[in-house]
Amino acid sequence: MFKKTVLDGGLRIITVPLRETDAVTILVLVGAGSKYETLKENGISHFIEHMLGKGTKKRPDQLKIGESIDKIGGRFNFGTSKEDVVYWVKVRSEYFEQALDWVSDILLHSKFEEKEIEKEKSIVLQELKMYLDEPSTYVWTLWEKLLYGNQPAGRLISGQEKNIKNFKREQILDYLNKHYSCKNTVICVAGKIDQKIVEAKIRKYFKHLKRVKPKEKSKVKEIQKEPKTLSYFKETDQTHLCIGVRTFSFFHPSVYAQEILATILGGNVSSRLFNLIRTRKGLAYYVSTSSDTYTDTGYLVTGAGIAHENVEKVISLILKEYNKLKTKKVSSSELQRAKDFLKGNLSLSLESSDDYAAFYSSQELFKNKILKPEQIFAKIDKVSKEEILNLAKRIFILKRLNLALIGPFKDKTKFKNLLKI
Repeated sequence: MFKKTVLDGGLRIITVPLRETDAVTILVLVGAGSKYETLKENGISHFIEHMLGKGTKKRPDQLKIGESIDKIGGRFNFGTSKEDVVYWVKVRSEYFEQALDWVSDILLHSKFEEKEIEKEKSIVLQELKMYLDEPSTYVWTLWEKLLYGNQPAGRLISGQEKNIKNFKREQILDYLNKHYSCKNTVICVAGKIDQKIVEAKIRKYFKHLKRVKPKEKSKVKEIQKEPKTLSYFKETDQTHLCIGVRTFSFFHPSVYAQEILATILGGNVSSRLFNLIRTRKGLAYYVSTSSDTYTDTGYLVTGAGIAHENVEKVISLILKEYNKLKTKKVSSSELQRAKDFLKGNLSLSLESSDDYAAFYSSQELFKNKILKPEQIFAKIDKVSKEEILNLAKRIFILKRLNLALIGPFKDKTKFKNLLKI
């Protein structure tokens, strides 16, 4: 059973003891992703994630930081998303305190040396260029840009080249001081642990984490009165597209119905769109549908990679399947398959200490409420055919529809006429 403890300053600790493992994962989740940035700050959350591994007084450079975990056979990684930044380390249980000392040292005592900042700018810019060169990945950024435009939700997590080049040490430290706080941080420790010992050690190693009230992110504005398209010209071997609709945040009561709806459409190899577009017609190498939800936004979207000459045909087929779901109830067997798939996926995603740490910490950070797997299963099981039909009728309407694509198309208006539902 997991245990939640809230310290006086607001730091939340989640401990998850696991049997039959000798591993321990320490995961620190901070509510400070790219949605918290201003236009001039765009990319700074990601840049800080890079810099929190370049050197502390105790571990003066990147080699010493990496060596500290390598020599005990551990693993670690960092990552930035729209709404959070994650830092995790996984070691054998006997090295728990060493790992906790390591991650707290990085988060609380990184030096941010000027020479390292300038060096890291070049590395981050190379990462950005690599990302922009990959159309099957970049199309998803274009999708969110289409939905949210020039507000934090619609900008690149990695930032713009101009911003990255201009970041200054004072600006970085100012952002860090305003956003990294006890009040928006969750530390989850999962694995072979003694919960009382873990809590005591976290109190010790994180006692200097700031207690300031973190800066809140701007509320996303969603304004759409007609279908929208965004076409990005690039001489590619195939067209990559995202087509879908605005939906709801993960606080909405239809969130589980939306997951099931996405699964039925394109969540696996037996889904409607995969079976139709790839298996039967051979029109795409990849086609899938997902339900993506944040604290204040959400969407259901289908992504596909298609030969240029088949783009219009595939768009039409996807929209026909959307339309079918709002005109006819799904069968009992199809609904049950989707439910079983989601429950099975969740079960399989909880096989190691790092999986459990991510599962519990993300719920706590964003919802301030944790559901155990069996509670989520019960919510999935309650979704009815009528709820799926009503949800489809509500979201699959013309003014919610959006299409973003990358390909060698100079006419940026030709695809809007295809958006009919």
